Amino acid sequence: MKQYRVKIGRKLSLKQHDPDDTGNYKKDDDGRASAKAETDKHIATISQLQERLYANSARALLIVLQGMDTSGKDGTIRSVMSGVNPQGCKVVSFKAPSSQELAHDFLWRVHREVPAKGQIGVFNRSHYEDVLITRVHGWVSDEVVERRFEQIKEFEELLTENGTTILKFFLHISKKEQKERLEERVRDPEKRWKFNEGDLEERRLWTRYMDAFEDMMAATSTAHAPWYIVPANRKWYRNLVVASRVVEAMEDMKLKTPPPTPGVNFDTLKIV
Repeated sequence: MKQYRVKIGRKLSLKQHDPDDTGNYKKDDDGRASAKAETDKHIATISQLQERLYANSARALLIVLQGMDTSGKDGTIRSVMSGVNPQGCKVVSFKAPSSQELAHDFLWRVHREVPAKGQIGVFNRSHYEDVLITRVHGWVSDEVVERRFEQIKEFEELLTENGTTILKFFLHISKKEQKERLEERVRDPEKRWKFNEGDLEERRLWTRYMDAFEDMMAATSTAHAPWYIVPANRKWYRNLVVASRVVEAMEDMKLKTPPPTPGVNFDTLKIV
């Protein structure tokens, strides 16, 4: 995972990160099958570790997914989270803020959705929209964005100090790959509901978005909440990378099964 982790305090260029990278796996059916088998193992491990996380209720896991339209945020959630118990996992999608949310600071609505101890939370888009789309469209000044970078880092530090592990993934696809995925939505009647003409407007701003993503990750990748640039042209490799890092993070929590109920002799207990 080190090769995908954004280094702290370094200028970032997404052009140096290949969205079609598949690591040690070949870009063929055999490579895909091998990666899928490894991903399935990770998904099973996540299921086991989630039960310990829930049983202990001492830590929480927050997964942040960002990326351009069609980068695979929904698909990543469907795959990597397919083995978890829904009672212990919540997915939140942040849309345009309501009038009530606009009346508060930009992190107010986000803090309310942070996972409680024992829970896994997944942000499909997140508080980072307030330093991305707002900047690309010129709705806020660069000075406001810089200030928000610092506020986000302080917010995430607060969460980690209180037991929340934060994983932030940028799903990196090429502009060519996005074009093919948008065209697939147009062709397939079962996927046309996903198509929005607004996606084409955002696509025209591709370069601005890449610049905004680079600045955002360079400014907010920290030791306690690093960013990972996930090659996402190949969906099967994207899922493997994210699942692998989730397993590592949960294993680092060193969660153990809680002790049995005190005062109960399980060796002699009879249930009639």
